[in-house]
Amino acid sequence: MELWVQSYGILPYFCRKNMKKIHFIAIGGSIMHQLAICLQQAGWEVTGSDDEIFEPARSNLAQQGLLPATLGWFPNKIDAQLDAVIVGMHAKADNPELLAAQQQGIPIHGYPQYIYEHARYKRRIMVGGSHGKTTTTAMIMHVLRQLGRDFDYLVGARLADFDSSVRLTNDAPLMVIEGDEYLASPLTPFPKFHFYQPHIAILTGIAWDHVNVFPTFEEYVEQFRIFIRTLPPQAILVYYQHDKHLVRLLQDELWAEQLQLIPYGTPDYESTETGSNICYEGESFDLLIFGKHNLQNMAAAQVVCEKIGINPHDFLKAMTTFAGAARRLEKVAQNKHSVCFKDFAHAPSKVKATTEALKTQYPHRRLIACFELHTYSSLNKDFLHQYQHALAAADVAIVFFEEHTFAIKKLPLLTIADVQKGFQRADLLVFNNTKDLQTFLDQQDYHNTNLLLMSSGNFGGLDMIDLQKHWQ
Repeated sequence: MELWVQSYGILPYFCRKNMKKIHFIAIGGSIMHQLAICLQQAGWEVTGSDDEIFEPARSNLAQQGLLPATLGWFPNKIDAQLDAVIVGMHAKADNPELLAAQQQGIPIHGYPQYIYEHARYKRRIMVGGSHGKTTTTAMIMHVLRQLGRDFDYLVGARLADFDSSVRLTNDAPLMVIEGDEYLASPLTPFPKFHFYQPHIAILTGIAWDHVNVFPTFEEYVEQFRIFIRTLPPQAILVYYQHDKHLVRLLQDELWAEQLQLIPYGTPDYESTETGSNICYEGESFDLLIFGKHNLQNMAAAQVVCEKIGINPHDFLKAMTTFAGAARRLEKVAQNKHSVCFKDFAHAPSKVKATTEALKTQYPHRRLIACFELHTYSSLNKDFLHQYQHALAAADVAIVFFEEHTFAIKKLPLLTIADVQKGFQRADLLVFNNTKDLQTFLDQQDYHNTNLLLMSSGNFGGLDMIDLQKHWQ
């Protein structure tokens, strides 16, 4: 397996104690900026660049003195004093800073390479799949923290009770990693989760995404096949047993016979006013989470925790205080008869699961679901049909897109008719102007009505503070 890793050009540059200066190209990424902060706090001299930085990365970087003074790419930031450059996938292969680093022979890596090198001698737990990765990773982290276990981690969101989304130490015996299937960097165009070689892995399911790099569903599925082949013999693979694509893949893949395969499904539960209730050996556990997809995530996390010595009772007791990850069904405002939720959902399966979960949890309340087309896949006209019926559970369904986003991703602009056809909903409301969306939302009566805002962006700068007045 070490030979396989070396085939990606991973060298132990980051293990050299005398290395102290590093530059991040595309420092504004959700993980990139947290890794930059982590290394600065460990004593490195850190610099970075990006051409667009959103919240919360902007504020986090500014607080640590790492926010670039000017947005853009500046080759003069690259000099022979740098020990290494970490490049994010937001940067292109012709990025001026990247070209300068190549010309000067400075070691260049994507962050997954660094993470593997750091955790090479730790027991690695990785959560992968097309949906639920962040929440499932957060659940494992929460339980480990509650039970006093020492561990390093990398997760795609800021979590309550955790100072950052990246922790790297010399002594922690475990590392919990959220394993994304998107590409690591323009120089290592392989999915991030191909690098980690975990001893225990979760695959939550397979639902086509990232069409800019995997233009067919078959190519996307192949990345999961390759991942399975990177697992060491006798590694534990926990998988969702009702995902037909995942099950078929495991049945067809010969290397799966060398692994310990453990299926999971949806545990028995009851919905409550505050979340869900689980019973185990006669004891009742009230949870703050709700929705089938979240209960499935918890089932996967429970299997992993059992494999590292945590019994189900202790796991469930710890889970009673788990409130979720940031922007994953996050409550941003509420009163007695209404809640405003924010969610990171952007892929079709995530939008559908999140919308259905809210309607199921609050069946007697009207649900206004607003989804922003922001990722490359969602902005692609040929992919839009994947969203058909994704908002079916909402009483009022809204889709928003911003022309500026198409320009950045160099995609042809969609029309309102394109969006309505893709979602297959005759009463779908489509907005392409933030001011019009803000006006519409302000005009709604939120009595006995929940609002769900789903996006990997920020709806073109929607004024959330102003919107929250409806819940005061």
